[in-house]
Amino acid sequence: MSNTKQMFNAGKAHGEGQAKGEQWVQSAKDTAHAIQNSDTAQQMRESKDQAAGFLQQTGEHVMQMAHDAADAVKNAVGMGPNNSGTTTTTTTTHSTHKA
Repeated sequence: MSNTKQMFNAGKAHGEGQAKGEQWVQSAKDTAHAIQNSDTAQQMRESKDQAAGFLQQTGEHVMQMAHDAADAVKNAVGMGPNNSGTTTTTTTTHSTHKA
């Protein structure tokens, strides 16, 4: 009889454990659903959208700065669109007098 009682208790414990596990899973689902529909979740989505917009603007600004820098280098070496294809050379001469 002791063996039957042990098996009964083991089955009972297993069933109770399984039921408790199912309760926890359901509780987690309910919590996740509540969070998903909360004002905080909406604020997080809005913050994410704002951050994405900020990053896009920053990326565009950096690209414009790089383009401007490339144009400045091209102009400095005479290859830019503002140059007419001619280059100007400046020559400096030094004269020395011997007595």
